[in-house]
Amino acid sequence: MRRLFPPQAAGTTPAAGADRQYGTDREWDLLELADAYAYPAEGSWLRANMVASADGAAHHGGRSRPLSGPADMRVFGVLRALADVVIVGAETVREERYRPARRREEFIERRRAAGQTTVPAIAVVSASLHLDFSLPLFTEPVVPTLVLTGANAPHPGLSAAAEAGVRVVTAGEGAGVDPARLKPELAALGYTRLLTEGGPRLLGQLAAAGVVDELCLTTAPRVTVGTAPRVMSGPESGTPWEFELTDLLEDSGFLLSRYRQVRQPAE
Repeated sequence: MRRLFPPQAAGTTPAAGADRQYGTDREWDLLELADAYAYPAEGSWLRANMVASADGAAHHGGRSRPLSGPADMRVFGVLRALADVVIVGAETVREERYRPARRREEFIERRRAAGQTTVPAIAVVSASLHLDFSLPLFTEPVVPTLVLTGANAPHPGLSAAAEAGVRVVTAGEGAGVDPARLKPELAALGYTRLLTEGGPRLLGQLAAAGVVDELCLTTAPRVTVGTAPRVMSGPESGTPWEFELTDLLEDSGFLLSRYRQVRQPAE
């Protein structure tokens, strides 16, 4: 893995070990990656992590795994290990066959020191609550799985969730989640280090509302063609939101980029 951005300033003398970061391939250990991707010290922060093909597809055959690679999976695991909660859309739960977050021994002490549970919770965003509550995601988590929905969610789904012992969090006045309500509702539960893994429709809604603070995007050196959506899907926003590139890593042709929202739409 090589760091491509931010570059070393021209005319400066590299610090000891700098060649281990710039221009030289090496394997970063997990805790080093964790330091590089650390959350801000204060406030609620929503990070998105997605992978796309070189021609813009968010998945192949309905799943993201065919687009991934070893470096992407390492970062995927580290980002989960840093988060309080992983937010995911119901459709993605079904397509990707989501399971509970697994315990990572390398991060137990780090999470304990940060006041976190041993693993992040999974929070499923669903308006219909058409979910199979007998799946391991709901029956076998280390930390109970949450369901985020709206005040007008269907009663049969609410009853099924209650019967399964799943905690339902209301984050909207309609049938579904109001993107602007997602961060404060989770913060009220003590979850401030937020990670979303999409899918494209959920991420599109969050981005259009301007609540995505950071986008971690892996671009795979693969072309899929087809009709798969982009990493964000939905109605076109009135004005593009401005993000700045803060980090860029490369590994075996995979580009692992990190963008931070500038806060105001681009003109």
